[in-house]
Amino acid sequence: MKLIVKYSLILLSAFLVWSCNDKEAGLAKIQVSLIDAPADYDGVKIDIQDVQVNVSGDAEKGWQSLGSAEMGIYDLLKLTNGEEAFLGEIELPEGSLSQVRLILGSNNELIIGSTVHQLTVPSGSQSGLKLNVKADIKAGITYKLIIDFDAAKSIVAAGNSGKYNLKPVIRANFEAATGAIKGVVSPVTVAAVIYAIQGADSVSTFADDKGEYILRALPAGSYDVVAIPSDASSFTKKGITGVNVEVGKVTTVNPLIFN
Repeated sequence: MKLIVKYSLILLSAFLVWSCNDKEAGLAKIQVSLIDAPADYDGVKIDIQDVQVNVSGDAEKGWQSLGSAEMGIYDLLKLTNGEEAFLGEIELPEGSLSQVRLILGSNNELIIGSTVHQLTVPSGSQSGLKLNVKADIKAGITYKLIIDFDAAKSIVAAGNSGKYNLKPVIRANFEAATGAIKGVVSPVTVAAVIYAIQGADSVSTFADDKGEYILRALPAGSYDVVAIPSDASSFTKKGITGVNVEVGKVTTVNPLIFN
């Protein structure tokens, strides 16, 4: 009874965000961060103007820029020993992610001691440094793409001119960061909020017109899944305890049946 009272208080707010949750149910979230391996310089500043992903496989079309982008000039040598720069994120339909590319600006610098050298970037690089990832992504999962920009290998001296070129050596590691829970409620005519509860925290959603639901972007751990009917319903709550969520996986639970 206490659980019913507690979560019925937030039933109205859950209804208000239902349309957003429902639309996001078939989406995966991709978060992109930048790191670097150590290099024997005093600074390597890279001008990142855009980060784009391609889900179509077409090298010319299908590119989408990240939302919430944090573009600008990054000193790669500060992104070592566990430090990283968050570049942005995007939500994509379930399927295949084929490529990622970085768009560089012209303000790229190498710092040696107190001397600042402008880095010359090949013209092709300024139009986009393409990285093949070819990863399958699942709805409800948050993935983290780590872009490792190897400064030590990317700086090339231009003969004896005292100038330096930037010939980027980059690799990308793609990893899942969260899991998800999916299931069904029956009958589909029951208006209920479905919660994944872990301690004092919860994530909620509604079922679609087929009774199907997905609780997405859940950190790994154990959850209780509880469906709370609306106050107008004569049904009582239904739940499943101890649902284990693993990173990169969608856990399917038994149906929640109101009777």
